[in-house]
Amino acid sequence: MRTKVGLWIDHRKAIVVAITDKGEEIGLIISKAEKQLRRSGDSPLKGPYEPLQVPKNDSRQKTFTEHLNIYYDAVIASVRDAEFILIFGPGEAKGELKARLEKSNLGGRIVGIETVDKMTDRQIAAKVRQHFAE
Repeated sequence: MRTKVGLWIDHRKAIVVAITDKGEEIGLIISKAEKQLRRSGDSPLKGPYEPLQVPKNDSRQKTFTEHLNIYYDAVIASVRDAEFILIFGPGEAKGELKARLEKSNLGGRIVGIETVDKMTDRQIAAKVRQHFAE
């Protein structure tokens, strides 16, 4: 049974569409990572604001990275059995996932990476069907 997987991914969620001989299955993986981390007291409206002069809060960045690692591990687990993987989405997450897949020796299964904007579940499923029908 050949499994073809297409997934739309950003740092907040991944929508995974698996196409097999038995049909189509859509799954959702939610990330607990908060994309725009703000340090307490940061506000451009309260006077001089230089984001480059404010020291980075390493503990929040570490938490963000840990949540992303857990998220990517869950996404990889959901596509591990796929023979072909199509990755698309709006931001950096697709490239980060590609690197993680390559690190897991699954990079050879990636058949494409595309930049797209937000899409509905039906649009995502249609895009995956269309890509693998060609």
